[in-house]
Amino acid sequence: MHDFTDADEPFALFADWLAAAEKAEPRDPNALALATTDPQGLPDARMVLLKGFDANGFVFYSNSGSAKGRQLAANMKAAGVFYWKSLNRQVRIRGPVEIVGDAVADAYFGTRDLQSRIGAWASQQSRPLQSRMALEAAVAKYAAKFALSGVPRPPHWIGYRIKPVEIEFWSQGAFRLHDRIRFFRPSPEGTWEKQRLYP
Repeated sequence: MHDFTDADEPFALFADWLAAAEKAEPRDPNALALATTDPQGLPDARMVLLKGFDANGFVFYSNSGSAKGRQLAANMKAAGVFYWKSLNRQVRIRGPVEIVGDAVADAYFGTRDLQSRIGAWASQQSRPLQSRMALEAAVAKYAAKFALSGVPRPPHWIGYRIKPVEIEFWSQGAFRLHDRIRFFRPSPEGTWEKQRLYP
């Protein structure tokens, strides 16, 4: 039995697992496979980067006009998976989604490198692109526009917070006898309960 099965609260346990992943994973230990659904209910998934978490939930950023942004606008619910192969661990999360406040989004946007901030203006994320040259021209246009004034956060570039009602911790076991602990609650304001799951 692993120590994590004795945890009575998921966020501190997630912090421990993420810290271990930051030491063990060669790239992007904060990579999150994010799942949303389109208006027809068809699931969609892609990788995003976790940019913050606390007892309120898990935060990532995106262009609100992207496929994920449009899907979330229609259905503010999401699921995600962190998988750390080097540690033989994964964490699954599910819950409603909210948009983070402008001040929080502005503060994080300001920490991005200059080219990434310009790219947020230049990219019409997920929409058809005529050519690579068209993208490079858009980058040059916004680089010139903001050359003297600094690069503000675009209004379409926002933060999303998954407020989990389920968090499952999975640790690989010998002969596929894995350890699985599921934390769940009726709403993001509810009290966590815990159960062990069969592998």
